[in-house]
Amino acid sequence: MLIASATIVFAASLSGPDKQFLILAAKADMTAAHEAQMAETPAQRADVKGLAKTLVQDRTASYAQLSELAIKSGVSIPKGIDAAKDRAIQQLAHLKGSAFGRQYTRDEIASGLLTIATFKQETAHAKDAAVRAYASRMIPILSKDLKLAEECAKPAAHS
Repeated sequence: MLIASATIVFAASLSGPDKQFLILAAKADMTAAHEAQMAETPAQRADVKGLAKTLVQDRTASYAQLSELAIKSGVSIPKGIDAAKDRAIQQLAHLKGSAFGRQYTRDEIASGLLTIATFKQETAHAKDAAVRAYASRMIPILSKDLKLAEECAKPAAHS
């Protein structure tokens, strides 16, 4: 006689701030990856193109991890961004060459600083251990990406 056992697993209910963090992190990943893909053509400098390539890889991997965490937690995260409503994306869309590279680098530094601060805040205050672990795991990667952007912004890097 075969007895089937059904196990029902309910996702732990995340706190409001933890849910908001996951949503914010998803938007940040998608925006950074989108802007980085935009940089493939108009950016002229190799270091800016390298930064963009790294960001596409890092933020795509981060979003994949975040998606798994969201599914396990029962949280619905955004699956896309509205690039037409994103001011930074629209501003970059009209630039080419060195002007694009300068603005893109400035944007990545500003968003990198904000993103790292948000992730550090979540690491310190997250109620859910898995959310805290994800945020903690990402901080060194975000810091590395920020350092690359800062290197691109140095005058000696492109003189």
